[in-house]
Amino acid sequence: MLVTSEKQAPPRSRTASSTLPWVTTVSRLVLAGVLIVAGWGKIGTPVLSVQSVKAYELLPDSLATVVGYGLPILEIVIGVLLVVGLLTRVVGGISALLMLAFVIGIASVWARGLRIDCGCFGGGGQLKPGIEPDYLVDILRDSGLFVLGVLVARFGPGRLALDSALGLAPEREPYDEMDGEEEPREEEDN
Repeated sequence: MLVTSEKQAPPRSRTASSTLPWVTTVSRLVLAGVLIVAGWGKIGTPVLSVQSVKAYELLPDSLATVVGYGLPILEIVIGVLLVVGLLTRVVGGISALLMLAFVIGIASVWARGLRIDCGCFGGGGQLKPGIEPDYLVDILRDSGLFVLGVLVARFGPGRLALDSALGLAPEREPYDEMDGEEEPREEEDN
C-alpha cells in the first residue's frame, strides 16, 4: 500500500497563523473608523451630501438624492457593525464593494475632467477656482480601504468580535495551521 498526496501545501508558520487574526482585527477597525468618520461628517448636512453625489454626474437626480441622504447612514451602520464584529464577513464584503464604487466614481470624474471635491468626509460639490482636486490621493486611499474590506470578508472577524462570542464565526478559522493542507490518500499497488 502506497500513501501519496496530490498537493501537499507547506504548513504555515506559527507566526503567520497567530498574526493573521490581529491583522484582520486591525483591518476591520481601521475600515470602521474611516466609515464612521465619513458618515458622521455628512449626516449633519444631508443637503451637502446630496450635492456631492450629484456633482459626480453619474446618477439621475432622483437617485442621487436618495444616495446622498442614505450614504451617511449606510457608512455609519457598516462602521458600527465592523467595530463590534457582527456579520463581519458580509459587512466586510459590502464595505469593499462600497470602496470599489468610490474608486470607480472618482476615476470617472477624473477621466471626464470634472473638478469636484469628492465629498468623502463631508462637503463636496464643485471646487472653487484655483483649487486643484486630489483624485490620485482619493483613489489610493479608497483602494487601500478596498483591500482592507477584502481581507475582512475573506478571513473573518479576527479577534474581539461579537461573531465569535455569539458562535456566528466558525470555530476553525481559515487561518488555522491546517488550512490548505489535504489529507493524504491511499492508493493500492497493482
